Amino acid sequence: MEFIEVLGLVAGIFTSSSIIPQLITTIKKKKAADVSVLMFAVLLVGNGLWTYYGIKKEDIPIISTNVFSLLLNVMMLFLKIKYDRKR
Repeated sequence: MEFIEVLGLVAGIFTSSSIIPQLITTIKKKKAADVSVLMFAVLLVGNGLWTYYGIKKEDIPIISTNVFSLLLNVMMLFLKIKYDRKR
């Protein structure tokens, strides 16, 4: 694996992981009232498009990190729906 691919993976992991603290806080507090559905919907579309782009370019760092982001963002939306229903 070339250095630039490793750099792409590391950058993507850092960017994708930025949602993890919010996920942890939401799970601990069992509250997601302040979470913006619109923001996560936009992120999902963006990550989906980046994933498609990565597939077309056959770029593993773009594909893998954006699939990771998609999963985390779907998890956050799931928690938002789950905890909003309890209110």
